[in-house]
Amino acid sequence: MLSRELLKEALRRALATGADYAEVFAEHTRSKWIELVSEKVDAIGDNVISGVGIRIFKGTRCVSGSASSLEPSAVLQCASRVAEALADSAQVEDLVLRERIFGDVHPVKIVPGDVANSEKIDYMREACLAAREQSGEIVQTNGRIQEVDHKILIATSEGLLTQDRQIRTRLFVEAVASADGENQTGMIAPGARKGIELFDDFDPRELGRKAAAQAVTMLHAGYVSAGVMPVAIENGFGGVIFHEACGHSLEASAVALGQSQFVGKLGQQIANPKVTAIDDGTIPNGWGSVNIDDEGTPSQKNVLIENGILKSYMVDKLNGRRLGMASTGSSRRQSYQYEPTSRMTNTYIAAGEDRDEDIISSIEYGLYAKEMGGGSVNPVTGEFNFAVREGYLIRNGKICEPVRGASLVGKGSEIIQKIDMVGKNVARGQGMCGASSGSIPTDVGQPLIRVSSITVGGR
Repeated sequence: MLSRELLKEALRRALATGADYAEVFAEHTRSKWIELVSEKVDAIGDNVISGVGIRIFKGTRCVSGSASSLEPSAVLQCASRVAEALADSAQVEDLVLRERIFGDVHPVKIVPGDVANSEKIDYMREACLAAREQSGEIVQTNGRIQEVDHKILIATSEGLLTQDRQIRTRLFVEAVASADGENQTGMIAPGARKGIELFDDFDPRELGRKAAAQAVTMLHAGYVSAGVMPVAIENGFGGVIFHEACGHSLEASAVALGQSQFVGKLGQQIANPKVTAIDDGTIPNGWGSVNIDDEGTPSQKNVLIENGILKSYMVDKLNGRRLGMASTGSSRRQSYQYEPTSRMTNTYIAAGEDRDEDIISSIEYGLYAKEMGGGSVNPVTGEFNFAVREGYLIRNGKICEPVRGASLVGKGSEIIQKIDMVGKNVARGQGMCGASSGSIPTDVGQPLIRVSSITVGGR
């Protein structure tokens, strides 16, 4: 992508005014998508971005800049502009860049760009047709295939030269059910750090049927009554609550600035002893997995909470300087246009010892949140509000009628104290996480859990 000599010269220029660390991040990314509406192709998109981001540190001061070109003149001009912000001068020693290859535990069998659009369209059309055939109340189907081929190169004044290629594919199937002038939507959206072999993991007709069944179920559901009650949250995307309400507060970008509910609590009991939470960017072919982070540090498995004890934060280089901590391979960015910072990869609550049937039977009256939706959170306080996409009442230890309009309201630091039952079957769900360094792919996950008491919003 960039020659070794060009990288060395860019680093020398970036260091010329007294910085003690410099970094060049080059990127070439191609993203494509195909959208179907009611089984017909509605849009096909193809986008390429290419550019460089250059960043320098002096102590805990950071200056960064970017250029939307990989031409040598643009790269060097960007390095000089960044250096000018320090308005000083320094003697720069000769730099030696040693390439490091950290390996790839995310093999891709079929590069998406090598597969004809017609094959992808046929797959999504089959899913959408199955959704429509599921019920006469399905009035619209939507399908989308999204693929990204993300190539990065990183060089630093510490002598590191490394690169990575990240290919990801994701499928979306959405079904809209309608009756008496009212609509409800069901959706399923699996993804992985894989190529088109992702299609082999999922029967398209099964995807369509699941989306349709959710839409029809919620169409005929009554409304839940508001109140404080125990809630069982299903595995997979149910982990979004931990991700949002607690995960962001464990990122060094929040901790270093004192904007986290968990500042100064390393080694302390912050959750129920049944809770162990992990962020692991090394899961083979995981949607949020990376071989290296966007500073060139190898990804790793970070145990954040172990048996309720806060063990670690997710740390990037800059905030590691502020905290006096080493990087945990957690620095990520959407593209060269953003400064990297500490972010999650695949974050989940680890398996426990409780049986799913015991969790449900332990609840006399409460809510079973089978599928979570979107929501909002204040990362400083951990206060959150999340919609339940598909929910059911629990009566006398049995899952009963479906209900809609439910939301879960609480505070992260309090809720993790109230997770008092943790199941054995961990599953993960895929999403895109937005923060200061842009939108990045992340997995959330957990087994079935019980929250002993939480405010359920409703009617």
